[in-house]
Amino acid sequence: MDHFSYYTKKIKTLCISSWKVTKLLLFRAYHILVMKSNPFFMSLFYLLFISLFGFVMLKAWKPRLPSPTPRNIDLLFTSVSAATVSSMMTVEMEVFSGQHLIVMTVLMFLGGEIFTSLLRLHFTPKPFFEGRVESVESPPIALTADHDHSFLKFDSIKFLAVLVLGYVVVVQMIGVASVLMYLSLVSGAESVLKSKGIKTSVFSVFTVVSTFANCGFIPTNENMIVFSKNTGLLLILLPQILLGNTLFPLALRAMIWLLGKRLKRNEAEYLLKNTREVGFPHLLPQLESMLLLTTVLGFLLIASILFSSMEWYNVGLDGMNSYRRVVGIFFQCANVRHSGENIVDLSTIAPAILVFFMLMMYLPPYTSFVPIKSDEQGQPMLEGKEEKRKNIIAKNFTFSQISYLAIFIVMICITERKSLKDDPINFSVLNIAFEVISAYGNVGLTTGFSCDRQVRRDPKCIGKWYGLAGKWSDEGKLILIVVMLFGRLKKFNIKGGQAWKLL
Repeated sequence: MDHFSYYTKKIKTLCISSWKVTKLLLFRAYHILVMKSNPFFMSLFYLLFISLFGFVMLKAWKPRLPSPTPRNIDLLFTSVSAATVSSMMTVEMEVFSGQHLIVMTVLMFLGGEIFTSLLRLHFTPKPFFEGRVESVESPPIALTADHDHSFLKFDSIKFLAVLVLGYVVVVQMIGVASVLMYLSLVSGAESVLKSKGIKTSVFSVFTVVSTFANCGFIPTNENMIVFSKNTGLLLILLPQILLGNTLFPLALRAMIWLLGKRLKRNEAEYLLKNTREVGFPHLLPQLESMLLLTTVLGFLLIASILFSSMEWYNVGLDGMNSYRRVVGIFFQCANVRHSGENIVDLSTIAPAILVFFMLMMYLPPYTSFVPIKSDEQGQPMLEGKEEKRKNIIAKNFTFSQISYLAIFIVMICITERKSLKDDPINFSVLNIAFEVISAYGNVGLTTGFSCDRQVRRDPKCIGKWYGLAGKWSDEGKLILIVVMLFGRLKKFNIKGGQAWKLL
């Protein structure tokens, strides 16, 4: 027994020591891989991983009968579109079964900007002290002002992570409950789903997750056109659009301020006063948040006035009274800023409005017209001459966003040159540019394809409820996949092209 106890104790001690060493090695490996890795490549790897995972899962499930199984390129396109919250479509939505919709819901949730930024918050490492990582057996370090500040920053970031997670869950739960309640009270909207064989629970969860993530997928072929007269449903989804994207920074500041007042937390005060130091891109200073609100409302007002003045009698708004038209127009214009849901056929609206929509889709969500110059906005200094030199070299060989878009449009005009010649109305350069910019902005709006717009009518042509890209060649679809990924990662090249001087 003595020998047994001795060896048991030795094994236990060895296991504890091995676990401590393993923890230290894992922490150091994490620090090297996550904290020292290039954020661009980490984000690209994440998007590619979930896109390929989604492709495999979509391929594993059968479509709704009697629909044929979509081609691999279309399944990959759909998976990337969901993961990058772009909602570009090359097949009709009602082809997908309930299992497919669940997979797409997961992809949209995982690929949403708020969720991906939340992951970065949760991966924030514990604070360092004097450039040294605290090992598992390090003695306690004497507290200093800098040490206290480091731990307050760390605690504030973790507090922010909990708030953002709560925000995502609560807002979407309210949205799902509201949509379910609306469908139970309005028989007309529920009957549409029953006629299409879509469960109200699946529709509610899928639509709210898609709207909050600003993806724009809707389980119906017609997107929100089939619900264009359901004003209540549009009003329920409208806050999801704004709170999940353009107005998230304002809502986040308001939530931190309210909880700080209520809970008396030092972390809340720190977050509000040190927005740049926290490093969370959606937490903006107070002045910037207010200017963002002004910009968002200004864009909505201008777009709504332009749309109303030119498309008040659009065929998609037929049968609506003035109130429903106003709500519908406001909903449509709000979706142009990265959401992508539509209640009218965009091919029927004036080219001037399409061009304005292209401008709105191109602009990043936190665009503000009023420049702000303050110390808080200053970019962090590059550490070390070698790192600075590498960044300068990289910047010298990067183009501006518009340059990349022009290259993509030219490439697609080359791959689709036969369709441009045979079907110049559907495949006009304006429509192709609209499709590319919509994919780049991760919006998902499209002018679509119509057999009625063909110059030489093809008797075999069958109208489908999907985007213009659905009629492109495989090469064109692959280019658009790259555009969606590029658009989702455009924040890493938002200031590209500075080496080019136009004199």
